[in-house]
Amino acid sequence: MDFVAEVPHLPAPGETLSGRAFHTLPGGKGANQANAAGRLARPEHRVRMIGRVGVDSLGDQLKASLATSGVDVSGVMGTRGVPTGVALIWVEPGGQNSIVVIAGANGQVSSADVESMLRQFEGSAVALFQLETPLGAVEAGLRAARAAGARTILDPAPARLLEREILGQVDLLTPNETEACILLGLPPKRLDPAAAPDLAETLVTNLGVGAVVLKLGDAGCYYLGPEGQIQAPGFAVQAVDATAAGDTFNAALAVALTEGQPMQQALRFANAAAAISVTRLGAQASAPSRPEVEDFLRAHA
Repeated sequence: MDFVAEVPHLPAPGETLSGRAFHTLPGGKGANQANAAGRLARPEHRVRMIGRVGVDSLGDQLKASLATSGVDVSGVMGTRGVPTGVALIWVEPGGQNSIVVIAGANGQVSSADVESMLRQFEGSAVALFQLETPLGAVEAGLRAARAAGARTILDPAPARLLEREILGQVDLLTPNETEACILLGLPPKRLDPAAAPDLAETLVTNLGVGAVVLKLGDAGCYYLGPEGQIQAPGFAVQAVDATAAGDTFNAALAVALTEGQPMQQALRFANAAAAISVTRLGAQASAPSRPEVEDFLRAHA
């Protein structure tokens, strides 16, 4: 669950600020992606989630939020004795934010959980992963998805160095600029979009993943993989909160690839969904519906 404070600027160490507003909003990287995919998917496609929440009111609210968006939550397990995970988020005007995550029940997701949920992977076209759950569970999930014939997409956030045996199970890696630098052992920094091709090439070569989508914020994204090199420009919008833009992007990309959209079209679809999301406050609340994305794309044709 996200506890969001709107602030005039991100606080410096030791600084006390007067905030403008406070919100309690459903979040969590995996849940954000599942929620957005549920809103964007066509009726013939099904979105399922595996994870853990506490046996508490926050866990009940999170599962209800996902179910409202059309997500099958039968794989979201209750965890006694451990609270539901939370994030403390500061958002300044313009959408920039700082986030502290306390894993709670997320930290209890295990490879054994994945083994007990193998049936959930059957028939899947795409499986989305992120790093707010333990790496053992992520690796087990990647292997289970691959065994079921699914295309694996990893959002490497929160960013950390990863072993090649995990990255070798990833068909599509989707870091932003900061995460890409951390994966390569470099100091995190914003990059000139012109440097994206070289960075993407380094990621594919050094990490051994099948393909990379480098997320470049309002500049869009850059893809390097079997389909070649694709620069997909972003959309100019008035940003309010960028909290779940990357999650929405990944969800939309997964939906588009499940439908068989060509990569260029899939990236444009994902950029549009992410652009809409940053114009709204909150993580799951900001995810657009399918008609909203289609209307947006028509307006920007």
